Amino acid sequence: MGLGLTSNNTLVLAVLSAALLFTGTVWLWPRLAGRGWRAVGGRVGLLLATQLALFAAVGLAANQSFGFYASWADLFGREKGQGVVVDHAAGDGPLSVVGTRRVPGAGGVRPHVGGRIQQVGIVGRTTGIATTAYVYLPPEYFQPRYRTRTFPAAVVLTGYPGTASALVEKLHYPRTALELARAGRARPMILVMLRPTVAPPRDTECVDVPGGPQTESFFARDLPDALRTHYRVAGKPGGLGIVGNSTGGYCALKIAMHHPDVYAAGAGLSAYYKAPIDATTGDLFQGDEEVRNRADLWWCLEHESAPDTSLLVTSSRSGESNYGDTLRFIKRVEATGRTRISSIILESGGHNFNTWRREIPATLEWIGGRLNAR
Repeated sequence: MGLGLTSNNTLVLAVLSAALLFTGTVWLWPRLAGRGWRAVGGRVGLLLATQLALFAAVGLAANQSFGFYASWADLFGREKGQGVVVDHAAGDGPLSVVGTRRVPGAGGVRPHVGGRIQQVGIVGRTTGIATTAYVYLPPEYFQPRYRTRTFPAAVVLTGYPGTASALVEKLHYPRTALELARAGRARPMILVMLRPTVAPPRDTECVDVPGGPQTESFFARDLPDALRTHYRVAGKPGGLGIVGNSTGGYCALKIAMHHPDVYAAGAGLSAYYKAPIDATTGDLFQGDEEVRNRADLWWCLEHESAPDTSLLVTSSRSGESNYGDTLRFIKRVEATGRTRISSIILESGGHNFNTWRREIPATLEWIGGRLNAR
């Protein structure tokens, strides 16, 4: 029986333990009603064990729903990244396929009918960053009549800490893209799904950390090069977009603004607009004022030339803490007269998967309409 952090077995065991401890506490309480140290210690022990079991069950259920941590090592800060084997034989590039799977809910077992999801390992040629990702390839990618066609692609980022699998299983990006294309609401596109935490457990906020992980360069240079080497991804300009939620949303907006020659569009779902500094990030800037400023989108809008790119931001009037900042960001971008800005504003919705699932279909339609293909 697997007892991984995200295993259903672990969740069931935690719920059963909490239920048994609660029942045991009620059953044994009369026997522990005395004033002796054994009775008092027994009551304290039962209450403590019951509450710990309840907290564990609730925490595991929340992690199952929101994908905060992928493993016990990830939870306790011992995750040091996954080893990725890349064979550098002739013809091989910085991207290797390590597994394939069907698109959940696609209704077709063959790739040219239901598309395909590949799990890949990526090693940055210039940054040396190694990470894994899931790549959704639409059915058209495998159909003979499209064999010479290139496809638009969107990089899709989770929040922090996040898991790439949640983009497939919880946020349903591949299934949504497939359904939109089948309904004629969006063009077929490739999705490259990963988390922005490419140097776990550290939250690098997609910054080129002085003396540390060059995360922005990985997303701006290494990842696009790897994709175009391995897949039929539309070339520059305008073939790539980037989407993310929460931390991934901040990264998407920042990378699209900093690299409009690479990313024609960037969408930030529930994004913020300035890199935080906390225990998970460490010192991102190392006293480098230029790096600090570049991580602040407000500063970029005020002091740098407006990028020729398209941006999408989302928020909710009730339930999202970024609502006021998002309205202010929209006005700042509009004032540039060059950068194009769109928004999705819900009446209510929290900072969670349910809210993002409501925004993803319109987001994919939007970004697909701003990318080029051949």
